[in-house]
Amino acid sequence: MSNNTISVTRAENGLRGTITIPGDKSISHRVAILGALAQGSMQVSNYLCSEDCLNTLRAMQQLGAEITPTDVPQNFTLTGTAMHPVAPAKDIDCGNSGTGMRLMAGVLAALPFVSRMYGDPSLSSRPMKRIIDPLEQMGAHISACGQKPGCAPLLIEGGKLNPVHYKLPMASAQVKSAVLLAGMLTEGTCSVHQPAITRDHTERLFAHFGVPCRVSADGLDIEIDGPVVPQAKDIIVPGDISSAAFWIVAASIVPGSEIHLRHVGLNPTRDAIITVLRRMGADITISNEQLEGEPYGDITVRTAQKLQGTTVLKHEIPNLIDEIPVLAIAAAFAEGDTVIRNAAELRVKESDRIATTVGNLRAMGATVQEFEDGLVVTGGAPLHGAVLDSYHDHRIAMGFLMAGLHADGETTLLNCANINTSYPGFEVHLRLLTH
Repeated sequence: MSNNTISVTRAENGLRGTITIPGDKSISHRVAILGALAQGSMQVSNYLCSEDCLNTLRAMQQLGAEITPTDVPQNFTLTGTAMHPVAPAKDIDCGNSGTGMRLMAGVLAALPFVSRMYGDPSLSSRPMKRIIDPLEQMGAHISACGQKPGCAPLLIEGGKLNPVHYKLPMASAQVKSAVLLAGMLTEGTCSVHQPAITRDHTERLFAHFGVPCRVSADGLDIEIDGPVVPQAKDIIVPGDISSAAFWIVAASIVPGSEIHLRHVGLNPTRDAIITVLRRMGADITISNEQLEGEPYGDITVRTAQKLQGTTVLKHEIPNLIDEIPVLAIAAAFAEGDTVIRNAAELRVKESDRIATTVGNLRAMGATVQEFEDGLVVTGGAPLHGAVLDSYHDHRIAMGFLMAGLHADGETTLLNCANINTSYPGFEVHLRLLTH
């Protein structure tokens, strides 16, 4: 195995073992941002030391936050700026992280200095107008300077903002969070209305940091009164369910498997992948649940007796958008059709995940129909190994390595270096569970 090319063959003895899933990516980004703005020092445990999250942490250091020890292991002390960040001395590198760039834009737009954020070619092709529009409604001055219209780099001329009552045109936790973070720095009441419930890590972390935030009974409306200074408080980041999803699918499809995943986040706005896989017949057991703050627990997965195709419901899509590629792989080993629609958002991720998922599944022998907003997988045909491009997309790379664990011959994924953007140590866990 090299960092850029990874090959697997059929796991003849199944997946076996116990692993601790790395910290949640979405939560890690938000902990870095809120902790850096907070008053006081806090101990951060199980932070995700992926390139994406380290870029966000480095960005907050540029704004004046202090981190000890400075080599940034999973556990460190974060001392905030008490809502008085300093202007960055150089441009902020967001790497591959759309989450980092979009959330930080909400903060930087409300600060009294000029800043510029940039990223790698993948990030520079992803849409930023969705956060620019509401922030400009608040009075922000943001220029998208990329080669593609509405794309990074972003030049932000920060300053005093006005509160906004923003109706999201799409269900997006990143856009919601950008507006709420800007609202935290703005005098008055900011509110967001979302068309469907999205992941609520920002709202839960507001509560953790003592930031008053009101959520309607149906979860669709969120209000925040600003300005308010977050208060530092120690936190343990639970394991990322999006990372756990790869092993859950692999253990479900590979005969003779039984794996145990420790300390996995079970936020109800993120666990739709478990709901859908159970509906398909997956054997998933949850134990040692902790429900306070960000809920988490231990997950045991055994080989499914039989997987059955399903239709993913429209309201489930926002809360398993990142897991759809690996869910489509599970569908290839199920009986009948699995219908995944209303997911056009996948076209503008690290790759066009509809096209890359469909193309790679077909290359392995699966029957798939492609639509503008999704795909239909007809399961049951045995898959065979192939040389596949991951298109520098970490979720495509990891997903199709799981498919290769129950395919004939060898499966090789090219351009896998970006796995480190979300799952450092993935190859170690792959070896541990398959040997």
